[in-house]
Amino acid sequence: MSAIVGALASAFTIHEYGDARVAAVIPARNEARTIAEVVRESARYVHEVLVLDGGSRDGTAEQARAAGARVITDRGRGKGAAVRQSLGETTADVVVFLDADGSHDPTDIPSLVRPVLAREAELCVGSRFSGGTDELSVTVGQLIRTIGNISMNIAINRRFDVALTDTLNGFRAIRREVALEVKLAEDRHTIEQEMVMKVLAYGYRVVNRPTHEYARLFGTSHIAVWREWPTFVRCVLVNIFQSQRAPLTHGVRVKPALETWMRESTPLESAASDS
Repeated sequence: MSAIVGALASAFTIHEYGDARVAAVIPARNEARTIAEVVRESARYVHEVLVLDGGSRDGTAEQARAAGARVITDRGRGKGAAVRQSLGETTADVVVFLDADGSHDPTDIPSLVRPVLAREAELCVGSRFSGGTDELSVTVGQLIRTIGNISMNIAINRRFDVALTDTLNGFRAIRREVALEVKLAEDRHTIEQEMVMKVLAYGYRVVNRPTHEYARLFGTSHIAVWREWPTFVRCVLVNIFQSQRAPLTHGVRVKPALETWMRESTPLESAASDS
């Protein structure tokens, strides 16, 4: 399997994206032992790598900068705030978000970007349920996390009439114009489910692609399940009820950012015509 993954990775060239620019955004806090490798591997599949450093004290920023990333100090309010800040720090057409702890495989980046550039969706979320995860250890915390993920997927699928297998995975690619248009507001990890629900509520499309989640190499997760699960539930309920007051626009009208994009030739088509 590793030989197949290596062959696919070596076959990729950045020219596959055509005229579109792709950026990787990596929120990080105290991940000095993994950040350099994540930056270097991600750089093979994007035009620029941004690390949003949340006040690390272990040399994360220095390691990331030495590996070639542009390091930005975020405002310290949480992952969601860093994600929102990053959208104003790059002019890339597509932004890929991934974690700094080594749990996401950068070789999956093109698989997430392709549906966005091919106009199949405006947001592509990596699916751990179809790609597999090493994080399903038999602990109470992991059980709560898994049940919570599935429950939120069901709620979102029923509300928006979609069939997504994973809505909470932070490994995802989104059209930057769309991310700005939907007015994300969450400061914490709830940004991920908010992004999915708001993109759908605005009439845009969300798809999944299989990605594997590896166990973090060092340390422990920054998410305290016992303390934060009410915040996740609150975010889902708020966005579901708000979206009910703003009817979906699927098949009715095209939002401005998408309308502008649709008038342009797709980068994949442009790349093919130049070859």
